[in-house]
Amino acid sequence: MPAIRGSASVKKTRRHTRDLDQIHSDINVPKHLEKFVATKAREELPGFGQFYCTPCAKWFESDLNFGKHEKGKPHRRRVKLLQEEPYSQKEAEAAAGLTTDNGVVDKMGKTVEVEMQEEEEEKEEDDTVK
Repeated sequence: MPAIRGSASVKKTRRHTRDLDQIHSDINVPKHLEKFVATKAREELPGFGQFYCTPCAKWFESDLNFGKHEKGKPHRRRVKLLQEEPYSQKEAEAAAGLTTDNGVVDKMGKTVEVEMQEEEEEKEEDDTVK
């Protein structure tokens, strides 16, 4: 049955693997991986789900195939990508300028809130000196 957007989208969907942030949480939190594996029926998986490569999120028929996969370039590339720490939501919002502590910027480019705090500190210093 052809896909709505054409036959090319079916191929892309079939090749889609788990995203890097999902795999990163699989590695760091074992419950996350157990939850994912529990969604799959063991009888339908290659090799009854015995041989699973966590970085690539793939199942293999035998130990020999799994061993060959671990020596391959795609697996090594994926492991290298997973060595980087994934971006958090906080970092993404900061990069987009969506932080909550932006303050109001005046014509000089300084935030108004910071200037008010500086003036208050100066007044307090003057009061303590007197």
